[in-house]
Amino acid sequence: MSIVETYTLTEEEEKKLILREYRSLLRALKLRLKKGDKRLVRRAFEIAADAHKHMRRKSGEPYILHPLAVAKIVVEEIGLGVTSVICALLHDTVEDTEVTLKEIESEFGITSSKIVEGLTKISYVVESKDTTQQAENFKKILLTLADDPRVILIKIADRLHNMRTLDSMGRDKQLKIASETSFLYAPLASRLGLYEIKSELEDLTMKYTENDVFEEITQKLQDTKRERTRYINEFIKPIKEELEQNNFSFEIVGRPKSIHSIWNKIKTKHVTFEEVYDLFAIRIILKTQTEKEDCWKVFSIITNHYQHSIERLRDWISAPKSNGYEALHTTVMGPSGKWVEVQIRTERMNEIAEKGLAAHWKYKDGNAGQESKLDDWLKHIRELLQKPESNAMDFIQDLKRDIFNEEIYVYTPEGDMRLLPIGATALDFAFDIHSELGKSCIGAKVNYKLVSISYELKNADQIEIISSKKQKPTEDWLKFVVTAKAKSRIKYYLKEEKRIKAQDGKEALYRKLEHLKVTTSTTQLQELAAYFKYPSPLDLYYAIAIGAFDVKDLSKLVVHGDKLIAPIEEVKKESHKEVIHEDLSKSMPAKGYELILFGESSDKIQYKLANCCQPIPGDDVFGFVTSGEGLKIHRTSCPNAATLLANYGHRVVKAKWAKNKEISFLTGVKINGLDDVGIIQKITNVVSGELKMNMRSMSIDSNDGLFEGTIMVFVNHKEELNELCFRLEKLQGIHKVIRLDME
Repeated sequence: MSIVETYTLTEEEEKKLILREYRSLLRALKLRLKKGDKRLVRRAFEIAADAHKHMRRKSGEPYILHPLAVAKIVVEEIGLGVTSVICALLHDTVEDTEVTLKEIESEFGITSSKIVEGLTKISYVVESKDTTQQAENFKKILLTLADDPRVILIKIADRLHNMRTLDSMGRDKQLKIASETSFLYAPLASRLGLYEIKSELEDLTMKYTENDVFEEITQKLQDTKRERTRYINEFIKPIKEELEQNNFSFEIVGRPKSIHSIWNKIKTKHVTFEEVYDLFAIRIILKTQTEKEDCWKVFSIITNHYQHSIERLRDWISAPKSNGYEALHTTVMGPSGKWVEVQIRTERMNEIAEKGLAAHWKYKDGNAGQESKLDDWLKHIRELLQKPESNAMDFIQDLKRDIFNEEIYVYTPEGDMRLLPIGATALDFAFDIHSELGKSCIGAKVNYKLVSISYELKNADQIEIISSKKQKPTEDWLKFVVTAKAKSRIKYYLKEEKRIKAQDGKEALYRKLEHLKVTTSTTQLQELAAYFKYPSPLDLYYAIAIGAFDVKDLSKLVVHGDKLIAPIEEVKKESHKEVIHEDLSKSMPAKGYELILFGESSDKIQYKLANCCQPIPGDDVFGFVTSGEGLKIHRTSCPNAATLLANYGHRVVKAKWAKNKEISFLTGVKINGLDDVGIIQKITNVVSGELKMNMRSMSIDSNDGLFEGTIMVFVNHKEELNELCFRLEKLQGIHKVIRLDME
């Protein structure tokens, strides 16, 4: 991690710096300023500068530099206008200073005050057992997105600047903010079409959660830069000549893949940095009015020179992505057998790809009659958010699936196209058309063949839904639907169904209580539900209605006056439970505490190493207080880390390894290669002979001249494991060695 420089500016230098940043913002805004706008921006800047005048950022610099930087990102990188700049300048004033929304409204109007209100972070959210503050906050962020998308665009700019200046924060804050970013803000930026910002957010997240990998790939990109540039120039030459001969007005730019996407390829495809085939990527941007026709002409010119990979062709010109992205992507075999990805776009498409939502609105006037897919998506979010009964955590997870998943195109019987995530079923399609149709769906015809409601749709399927008034949603439906809309509607219908059924149970319980001369107060009913281990009175009524609970069991309780109370010994047991629960909260270390694993401090606090990522000394780790199993230690690169850190930040404990502790940890590597005579002997020679490691088990399976295997060894530190991987990979016949991460 980079060392934070000591802050040294004098007051005079600070004033000059602030003024310089303000002028630079005005220059960026120049083309968008109408009469009177400059005065408004100046006023917003003065209010913000005055409100934040005694505040400093963690780095020591004046706080006002942050709103100025956010406003500049909003203009230059997202392409928004004056209103958004005013709101970006004021985005922290209501929460952190004396400025009120009323004052903002009287100075800048209702729109600005509404946006600032949306941006004011949501405080005082009461935590219940199943929803966390962060999930509720995310949900509210999305609510504001549905009202005015500028809120979320400014929020993304705010997050981007925070990520760019994260060095001055403490390690636990860095982890929490970076995880929140990968959990929600990067996918949102992608969904809103801000690809450049999405890539930068992902790269910055990696810088703080997997720093060693980040630094290694950065270095390798640096080392191969000249060679890459030379190669791209050689690749472009013949294409450039032919485009010029055909009088195209164009620009060609080479671009490296983002560090995060390179790392993803290395992990998922199990290849080395050198084997990531489309490290080389070029973008051809056309200046043209006949967009579709010219993009395909350019495609044809490229394939005259290079062989293209049919399965890597992506046509988002005929059918744009749901966030408005349009382009033609193909991967071709370049000189000396290297794959090169080529993206073909027009200037308009390029602006939409870089500025996303904001540019998309700029171009919407041209086809005002068409409702865009992006508007559809915003409408879809509004619909989802109108179901207040949904658990915030479930909602965010479902929505993330919608955001992340690749899409398929399917058609209604009339030929209207609908976009659904990959893995969507006939039932998802029914709910996508209309909630009532989903509720009564009993089957479907896909391409005129009868299929079940759980049939998984494929690209270009045409679907007709078959429904019946007698159909009712069941719990099983939740197992195969994938869209957030279908999930939230099914949960809603099931709850309704339960509520109706529970009415009978409620009446039976009330009759029994009346017979016992006991009151039916809310407190009494909640105590009864808790005593018989039901989450709520509604669940108790429902259990009575379906015969899972007999009201005769109430006789276990003692009637005292007009109340039912638990017998004495039961109370003791209950209170013992509470004591244990209190102990757990006491075992939560004080704020700022750092747990030294297998060191002195760890004797006082019990913890376990998480099975999902099996950390070993040397790994970047954090502690997480679980509700049932005490403190668990996870790697920061664990697949569950982003969710835990982003949603339960208050339960995170800083942790690091003690030095020079000779305790061994069981870990493993996956290995594959050519099944050659003596290969096992070579492997065991490295593990036991050269490295003197204690090997617990080894399993090798061979097939068609290739072998795959797993070796489990005891190590004291990550460096030993890295050395093992390095030495094994050098053996002749071994193709790949990777750390065994997950259960």
